[in-house]
Amino acid sequence: MSFPAADPDLAAELMIVGHYDKAPGYATRRRDGSPSWLLMWTQAGAGLVEQGGAAVVAGAGDLVVLGPGVAQHYRVAPGAGRWRFWWVHFQPRAAWAAWLGPYGRGDGLYAVGGVPGELHARIDAAFARALRDAHWVPPLPPHPRTPHTPANGTTRASAPAGAAVGASAGGPVGVAVVMVGAARELVLGAVEEALVVAAASARSHGAGPEGVGPEEDERVRRVLAIIAARPAAPHSVASLARAVALSPSRLAHLFAARTGDTPMRAVRRARLRHAAGLLEVTDLDVGQVAAASGFASPFHFSRAFRRAYGLPPRDYRARLRRPPE
Repeated sequence: MSFPAADPDLAAELMIVGHYDKAPGYATRRRDGSPSWLLMWTQAGAGLVEQGGAAVVAGAGDLVVLGPGVAQHYRVAPGAGRWRFWWVHFQPRAAWAAWLGPYGRGDGLYAVGGVPGELHARIDAAFARALRDAHWVPPLPPHPRTPHTPANGTTRASAPAGAAVGASAGGPVGVAVVMVGAARELVLGAVEEALVVAAASARSHGAGPEGVGPEEDERVRRVLAIIAARPAAPHSVASLARAVALSPSRLAHLFAARTGDTPMRAVRRARLRHAAGLLEVTDLDVGQVAAASGFASPFHFSRAFRRAYGLPPRDYRARLRRPPE
């Protein structure tokens, strides 16, 4: 998946971020779609969201993204008493396509559902920060004399450095228009955090390899994420299986079906990649690199590294740092 190139005029448009708590009867319909992308994160109640021929009911913990230029209609879902949600009109960063791709439902509608409850507060906080940062104003540089001290020596009151201007100064409470510049980048960063956290942790709607159901496939992907996040940890098949509530034998079977490999070989590859990175960008000696990457001894590390990369660790580092001829 890749985002289509944005119209230069649209890319320069304002972003808008807001928060609604709507009662039954609320609805928005755009027959030609929106000129910008639209993201909605549901906190409570439910909304029925339709775009083109695709539709989804968004409940608490669901994130929906709508691409531009396709007819859309969204409203409080039938039978729901309310729909409380954050929303943002925006132009996406190119890297977001990889996160949204697996959740496509057709006609430019992406539904990221089932975000674990323990992450809801973090995502809520990211959107609240986006609303605040929409009004962010950088501080003035310090005066050559004394910051905030005029020539007569009296101290004047001032806002904290980098303070956000209150909502009353930038529009109705709960809705903010984002201008270009630092505020726009801050808002995009907060929205990106919410999108990545949701997409990386939500339930997948796809099927895994033959014999691996969607929930089990999610567990294998979580094991891979655990290994990548902490390659030097004292992993074992048993510890990885406990982390995803599986038996060691079941994890080994699922892991082989999904990756064609064993969990511990995946751990070793992750450790070697970690070690190669340390050799490339740090001055740690080989023993320190081995320990930092989870290897029991420098000898064991050097032997494994040479098998994987064709050179001992010291030669690998020396080759990278050799000046060009």
